[in-house]
Amino acid sequence: MEERPGLVIESEEGIQQALISVLRTLGHAWVLTNSAEEALAALAENDFLFTWLNLRLNGTDGQDLLRSLRLQGGDPGPVIGFADGIGDPGSLEATSPALDGFIRAPFTQEELEAAIGEAVARPRVAIRQPRKDQAAAIVREEMTLWRSPKMREVREIIREAAGVDVTVLFTGETGTGKDLAARAIHCLSARRDGPFVKVNCAAVPRELLETELFGHERGAFTGAHKLKVGKFEAAHRGTIFLDEIGDLHQALQAKLLHVLHDGDFSRVGGKSTLKVDVRILAATNQDLERALAEGRFRQDLYYRLNVIQIAVPPLRERVEEIPALVDYFVRRYAKILHREGFSIPSAVMERLIRHPFPGNVRELENLIQRMIVLRDPLLTRIPLPFASAESSPSKAPIPELSLKDIARKAALAAEREAMSVVLGQTGWNRVRAAKALKISYRALLYKIKQVGLEDDRRPGESRGHLARARRFHSRSVHPGRA
Repeated sequence: MEERPGLVIESEEGIQQALISVLRTLGHAWVLTNSAEEALAALAENDFLFTWLNLRLNGTDGQDLLRSLRLQGGDPGPVIGFADGIGDPGSLEATSPALDGFIRAPFTQEELEAAIGEAVARPRVAIRQPRKDQAAAIVREEMTLWRSPKMREVREIIREAAGVDVTVLFTGETGTGKDLAARAIHCLSARRDGPFVKVNCAAVPRELLETELFGHERGAFTGAHKLKVGKFEAAHRGTIFLDEIGDLHQALQAKLLHVLHDGDFSRVGGKSTLKVDVRILAATNQDLERALAEGRFRQDLYYRLNVIQIAVPPLRERVEEIPALVDYFVRRYAKILHREGFSIPSAVMERLIRHPFPGNVRELENLIQRMIVLRDPLLTRIPLPFASAESSPSKAPIPELSLKDIARKAALAAEREAMSVVLGQTGWNRVRAAKALKISYRALLYKIKQVGLEDDRRPGESRGHLARARRFHSRSVHPGRA
């Protein structure tokens, strides 16, 4: 049987060239994708030997990308996460349980070959990615958590809308679950066997969004060295979900209106007309009626999109769902993170119910993950600063804090604790510790330095190993040379 190709999800041309050079050396075929949407379209039709995933692809959150990979349907194989040298990749690695390998820049060609070879050879630790029927089962399970009157109404509208092939506009604050609601319509519709393609209109630079949506012909502009399939083509006979539609600039609003009206379009630089069979779902956290009044959004496009409108309420308006959501996230992430038996005390549950959650369900999910990673069910190390007996959703101030910074600090603390325990048990034998922690020896040396661990009994030896590691890492391959 012919070997599966590798899936490369990478937008940086220099990294692409370095990867292709190594894959040729190792004898692996590959499928190159420049965005999460292209990768999801590829996964809808194929299984892969492994996946290289840039965890900061086009500014997208790494956890969101991994969640999308799990839900799409195809098997991505072992997932190798990559992060550049900007910022701290520790939180990405620690809070991304689907990763089977991790590498950061700068890297040597030997490190790149080793990362791919180890990921392909190692038995999968992460949960196998669900097929489409399994993805639909996950969506249905999460819909059972919608127990408040407002969300029961949302569920009924979704079931009605799924049976009619019309456009749907989801409105609501960030993090309320508009993405899940859109996936629910797709999974319950007659298009469930087709692809589900998501495009975040705010995440893609304005000058690139047209080619992302509609593709381009080879030679259409400087740098267009090959034909690019757009998201509408990738979603043929399926569903395309246009998130943050309020950020779509007016030139593309006109082209989108034409697609809605006639179902056809042309690639950038193309002369022929392409016709697609796609259902369009859209979402926004903006007030589109205000945007209409200010002339920022086309009225005719608004009425085309707004055939059915579903308003997803914020979590503070459905607090009765918090216990069920907490239980669901605890069961899910305790299993993924190998923390079976983790539970939330009743006193902490009461605090969670009182918390206003300005970040809505997404904030709650991230909080539960951090509690499990840090083994902190009492919230002693990650307190809720604005949740108190006097707090009320209507009067609670909006916190000025970064969820990414909190996640990064929590992940580093968890990594430091785990490495300290394992190094102590192995008598600071780094080879044995690296095997026990299921990371490479070089990665362990880097992380020992990163979290500030040092063997007090043999400080000279420890520093010598780290010095050799630094000299090794300095022999980096320029990513732009393949």
